[in-house]
Amino acid sequence: MLAHPRVIGYLTQGLNHEMSAVQQYLTQASLCELWGMPGEAENFRKEAEEELVHAGRIIQRMLVLGVAPNASQLAAVRPGRGLAEMLALDRQLEMAAVRLYHDAALYCARFGDEESALLFEALMRDEEAHLGELDRALAALHDMEQRHVY
Repeated sequence: MLAHPRVIGYLTQGLNHEMSAVQQYLTQASLCELWGMPGEAENFRKEAEEELVHAGRIIQRMLVLGVAPNASQLAAVRPGRGLAEMLALDRQLEMAAVRLYHDAALYCARFGDEESALLFEALMRDEEAHLGELDRALAALHDMEQRHVY
């Protein structure tokens, strides 16, 4: 099956995004280890693993379509200076993914590439779930900070 160039573009953007996220989460995990926050480091590592699974799914789809994957445009790492800033930056990263996958799913559905549309819809749902987790973590962190204010 040959893919439309725009579908390939969306797949490539998705792969670039997922690999950028892996790089960011692994950097944040390492920083948390350096700061003596092993639980947070483990959470960031798990997020990196989830993003690698996403990248693998995108690569698989690209290969089915006869396209060699190439994540050559990774975003710069934005690790943050503390846990709250890390989570806020990650939220921005995940919101960008949701927008990308939403647009990609709509285009693929209109173009008639149902398999790619289903992939993008599934990735979007995963990223939306991650956004929810980030929102809960940010709220919990905010609540904890509020309790320490006298």
